[in-house]
Amino acid sequence: MFCQGNQSAETVLMLQEAFKEEALSRTQVYEWYSHFKGGEMSCEDQPRSGRPLTCRNDENLDKVCNAINADHHRTNDEIFEITSLS
Repeated sequence: MFCQGNQSAETVLMLQEAFKEEALSRTQVYEWYSHFKGGEMSCEDQPRSGRPLTCRNDENLDKVCNAINADHHRTNDEIFEITSLS
């Protein structure tokens, strides 16, 4: 789809002509264009800031479930205090 020598604006027009209403937005095309132009060849998501996926694991789930099962009337704050999770 991306031919050598095409600028991102030309690519947007080609995509709109080929895919009509289902074409990527101009913003998405420009992002992908700069992504690949910069040498990145992966289509995978890049790591993002925020809570790591490792915070949700079987051990932590068991702690929370046990705290809830011991007393269904506990508040979230009480469960967080008991399990030492934030």
